[in-house]
Parts: sequence; C-alpha cells; structure tokens
Amino acid sequence: MAWRGWPEPWLWVVGCALLLVACVLLVSPRSCRARLGLRGLLMTRSQRLLFRIGYSLYTRTWLGYLFYRQQLRRARNRYPKHSKTQPRLFNGVKVLPIPVLSDNYSYLIIDTQARLAVAVDPSDPRAVQAAIEKEGVTLVAILCTHKHWDHSGGNRDLSRRHQDCRVYGSPDDGIPYLTHPLCHQDVVSVGRLQIRALATPGHTQGHLVYLLDGEPYEGPSCLFSGDLLFLSGCGRTFEGTAETMLSSLDTVLGLEDDTLLWPGHEYAEENLGFAGVVEPENLARERKMQWVQRQRMERRSTCPSTLGEERSYNPFLRTHCLALQEALGPGPGPTGDDGCSRAQLLEELRRLKDTHKSK
Repeated sequence: MAWRGWPEPWLWVVGCALLLVACVLLVSPRSCRARLGLRGLLMTRSQRLLFRIGYSLYTRTWLGYLFYRQQLRRARNRYPKHSKTQPRLFNGVKVLPIPVLSDNYSYLIIDTQARLAVAVDPSDPRAVQAAIEKEGVTLVAILCTHKHWDHSGGNRDLSRRHQDCRVYGSPDDGIPYLTHPLCHQDVVSVGRLQIRALATPGHTQGHLVYLLDGEPYEGPSCLFSGDLLFLSGCGRTFEGTAETMLSSLDTVLGLEDDTLLWPGHEYAEENLGFAGVVEPENLARERKMQWVQRQRMERRSTCPSTLGEERSYNPFLRTHCLALQEALGPGPGPTGDDGCSRAQLLEELRRLKDTHKSK
C-alpha cells in the first residue's frame, strides 16, 4: 500500500509549521526589500525540504489519494479525452492506449483469441472499465509501473470489480492493492502474452517497466515505460540518483531498435522542443517534431515511437554522444571510465529540462 491511514503526526506538524513560516514571510508588513530577501532565503534553503514533505504526504498518506481523486474529477470534466488514440493490431494481440487524466496513458494489452486483457497503469478505473466492456474481454491482471496515484489510482476499484484480477508491481514501491510482487526479469503470462518486468529505479525506488515479447505473435516487442521514458524525454529522479537513472535508461538501451515505446504521458511536443535546445542541428528531431505538431493539431496521440527513433533524438538516451558531452558536460575522467561523466551530463540535462519546462 502507498498509504496506511492518515498522515503521521510529525508530517502534519512539520508541514503546517513550514506553511505558517511561508505565510508569515510572504505577508509580513516589513519593507519590500526585507520581504524579498527573506522570501529568497526561504526558497533557496527550504525548497528541497518542502518538496520532500509534500512528496511524502502525496505518496504515503490519504492526502495523496484525496488529491488524486480531485485531479480525476477535474480531468473528467476538462479533458474527457485528451488525445485520439488508435489500437495496434498484431497476430492475435491488440494494444489499446487509453487517454486518462490530463495527459496520462493507460493501456489494455489483449489476447484477442482468449479474450483476456492486461491493464497497464489504470489510473482512471471508469475509462479502463469502459474499454474493457467495449472490447468484450476479461481483465485478469494489472501491471503497475510505480506507486504514484496517476498510475496506480484505479487498482482498488478494478481489482474489486474483477475478483480474479491480479495486481502486479514492485514490492519496493508501495503499490496500492498489490497482490503479486515482481522482481527484475520476472515474467507474467496471460494467454499467449509473455510480459517481462524490468527493474528501472530512479523515478521511484521500485519503478518497473514491462516488455511484451513479440515472438509469440511474430510482431515487434512493446515497452510500457511508465515514467521512466517518454518520447524524447525521461522522468524526474524523485527517489534515486543520476547514476541510478542512467543505469535504468541503459537497461532500455539494450533492447531492440524495433521495440515499440508506449509511454505513461503525452509529453512529445514539449520534450522535442527541449531536445531542439540542446541539439539544434539534429535532423531526426526536426523531422519528428514536424510529425508530432501535425498530430497534436488534430489532438492525435503521438505514441508509439520506436527505441530506434528514440536513440536518434532523445537527449536522455544520448549521454554517450560526444557532441552532447562537449556542449553540456564534462568529458571522461582520467581513469577512462565515462560512467561518472555520463551521469553528470544526465543530471545537467534534467536540470535544464526542468528550467525549460517552467518558461
């Protein structure tokens, strides 16, 4: 479970105290210069602590669940279908993207012969249930990439509605209503679907991605990447280090070029815009951006891409590229081991991306 009851007393006390301090500093009748100075001091010294407290409240208490429910209600009214999606049909297998919340994707993976379905990150149980009923399939498993409510919020309702449904995920990540813990390289079998879990910590401690093996249906493999990897982007490192995230991204880099990437969010246009800042001469990025802009003008989904495409324009998968290293980060150290320098470059890319996003 991602929460066990109401917030611990210390979280309430510390959180309320910090909020009180912030309010005093922001509305104090002191001089403007003094207020600005204290405000800056508060922001620079307390930003990380405030974030950690807020993050703990979101991931470990009922407050996070209540916040998710509010997001869900608003999104159903404002973004009833943020993107137009198309299923991918293979030989007896269907992958159905389901737009949820304001920019998330859930997925149904369907064995069309056995009429069995697996849901990936079902954050809006109503939308996922509607897709299940429309497809006329039986939900037998939920694959959860990580604990954040915008990926795991539908676990309770769907597992209660479908009595035989199993909930898979990492035991290290506090997945709500987890029934079947998975470790790195464990395989979930549903009909002809063979889905391998890969440990990719960094965004959260127990983040998993799921690789649908293409061999049984003679098609491409499919990677359901949650918040590890997006089209031309990657997730923030909330519960790890740059080294941890780099190792997880390298796990993905080891997969085949024709692997289809099914990410957890519709971030393509924003991510490609940032990629153009750090690699303005990248022609593959420019071509992809033109295609994405045409898609988004009609509110069409941009997924999937392929890992081969991502290698050509996703800066977070290109920390080994000399041009990017020379432009943004240090080169290999005197020992010849470039692991540290690649991690530093990844950290700098993440910092620049966060700044770019706020503009």
